[in-house]
Amino acid sequence: MWKWFHQLASPPHFYRLSAILSPWLAIPGLALIAYSTWQGLFVVPMDYQQGDAFRIIYVHVPTAYLSMMAYTIMATAGAVGLIWRIKLAHAVAAAAAPIGAAFTFLSLCTGSIWGRPMWGTWWEWGDPRMMSQLILLFLYFGYMALRGAIDDTAKADKAGAVLALVGIVNLVIVHFSVEWWSSLHQGQTVFRRGTMDAEMRLPLLLMILGFTLLFGSMLLRRIRTEVLYRERRTRWVREMILSPRGGS
Repeated sequence: MWKWFHQLASPPHFYRLSAILSPWLAIPGLALIAYSTWQGLFVVPMDYQQGDAFRIIYVHVPTAYLSMMAYTIMATAGAVGLIWRIKLAHAVAAAAAPIGAAFTFLSLCTGSIWGRPMWGTWWEWGDPRMMSQLILLFLYFGYMALRGAIDDTAKADKAGAVLALVGIVNLVIVHFSVEWWSSLHQGQTVFRRGTMDAEMRLPLLLMILGFTLLFGSMLLRRIRTEVLYRERRTRWVREMILSPRGGS
């Protein structure tokens, strides 16, 4: 029953499988992003309150969503690596961190750009959503810095996994901050009835899907690189390099 799971956890099997899956995620992801961008910029009508400024939602929401999704993957993979001692899980966590940091940074930048005309300020230090999202970025930086400071890969994996699991507390705060405290940031919009017109919601949902597929492709490619680095002294990597196809 669990044969597929053990095969997936095998570095050489995952390396080959990820090479097949990555383009199948990237191509439809880019197509959805292109279509949704056109819809969001030129087809969807202006918001009656925010005007054209609301259109940044088609970048801000997907990046904010993926900033939390990437951290969830990083922490979950770290936990799997700690509990079941699956080396590939730690590779997944290490690969997810820089991508998650990039999306978190983009979400902060786009949120700041959106907030300037809406709130009259680029940044509000008292806003719980903005501050918890900033802490999320620091957690990503801290995770990568901690891994880079430890030469022993096994020790770096364990230390990074513990830090990622502790940071889950902040992830919960990011998600519920607009409900627990008074915030300039608007509450749940996408999936709550009556808060967003269907004509505006559909391109946003497609954009989120497109970003998610692209994220999946980027993550697979980074995991492949991480696996090669970790397995560089193994027999299967040497054989792959020496083969006519060169592991492509």
